[in-house]
Amino acid sequence: MRRNRNSIKKLAEAIALEYEEKITPLDKIVGDEGLSVFYDSYGRDTFDGMTIYENGQFYIHINTDLGNKKDSPRGRFTLAHELGHYYIDSHRLGLKKGLLEPHPSRTNRKQFNQIEREADFFASCLLMPEARFTKDFHRKSFDITVIDFLKEEYNVSRTACAFRFADIGNHSIMIIYAEGGKLKWYHCSEHFPYQYLLYDKVVAPNTVMGEFFKGISDDIFKTEEIWAVDMFKYVKDDDINSKFFEHCITYRDKALSIIWGD
Repeated sequence: MRRNRNSIKKLAEAIALEYEEKITPLDKIVGDEGLSVFYDSYGRDTFDGMTIYENGQFYIHINTDLGNKKDSPRGRFTLAHELGHYYIDSHRLGLKKGLLEPHPSRTNRKQFNQIEREADFFASCLLMPEARFTKDFHRKSFDITVIDFLKEEYNVSRTACAFRFADIGNHSIMIIYAEGGKLKWYHCSEHFPYQYLLYDKVVAPNTVMGEFFKGISDDIFKTEEIWAVDMFKYVKDDDINSKFFEHCITYRDKALSIIWGD
């Protein structure tokens, strides 16, 4: 997979860097490839995007019912993800030969299916090519304002931006996502000091996210200190007083936390 990631990265970033615009011009890419993209209502319980091969042509369908507006961060990531299915050789040939069934893609989540992971990685590299992206945080100390600055610069969601920063940023971070108090997934930088959560199915109680799901606050968007022992497994005795920062963003019964150390 590592070798495949490298080839996907080179492919996506070569396409992005063919264009001078900092915000990757997906419309131009679609036009240059002669692809047909349809933005339409497909229901809320279906998909964000889907790529279909019919009668010798590729067609990309984008679901507006899930917030995929043409130039919105979510819509752009969904389209970039579907372009991954078109550009990655194994995906494109699979669709052409009927070996890969057209399937629903969902945006802004951690993927566990390899095909979807590859398309997400392609989208991330296409929208935030490393050569450009790293220049915008070079020598900056990390806090949530870095992510918020970058997401505006590249017109991507905070989640997509945090994933990319976790992979190639200059500071190790962890991203945690939960719904209704249940942990859905987490992702961290390769060199983040702790790789395992103390609570792997529910939200840790002594955290900002934990406050939110206990109903202490209806709306949270703040950074606070948390203790490593309240969040992570395998904290050594010497690190018992170690603290991290947590920034939590909430929406209805959903919450995303970004965690980092000094």
